[in-house]
Amino acid sequence: MTRVFVGVGSNVDKHLHINQVLFELSERFDNLQASPVYETEAVGFVGDSFYNLVVAFDTDLQPDEVFAYLRALEAAHGRRRTSANQFVPRTLDLDQLLYGDQQIDTDTVKVPNDDILKYPFVLKPLVDISGDMICPGRDCSFRTLWQQQSDKYEPLRQVFLN
Repeated sequence: MTRVFVGVGSNVDKHLHINQVLFELSERFDNLQASPVYETEAVGFVGDSFYNLVVAFDTDLQPDEVFAYLRALEAAHGRRRTSANQFVPRTLDLDQLLYGDQQIDTDTVKVPNDDILKYPFVLKPLVDISGDMICPGRDCSFRTLWQQQSDKYEPLRQVFLN
């Protein structure tokens, strides 16, 4: 079994889609763990705020199979991906961040995902659930990466789902 980490985001019916995808992932994968949920402003476009979190789970799926499953989940929630719609409102955004401690760079899967170091709403939730884990390809933990960068970011606002 491999531990996989996935960034989860939504800004369209976000409460509904986040709760539903957490249920769906828990039904499909073992040992699902979820970070706190943070509300952040839309990045790259004007739109409603996002709910963001990171989930981790154990799986026997290969990295490309995890990728395909995540894309299918997005589609089931009404997400339509095109090359021109990276910065638009979305029902669900699922990004494979880590696949164990592997470094992978293929046409479909790139882990560790560049978003880990680019966005505080990815790194902070990752720290919340696995702060002492060493970032693949780096010589330090996610907690250390956060400490090195957190002063550059606006504080994240934690929200609670019911």
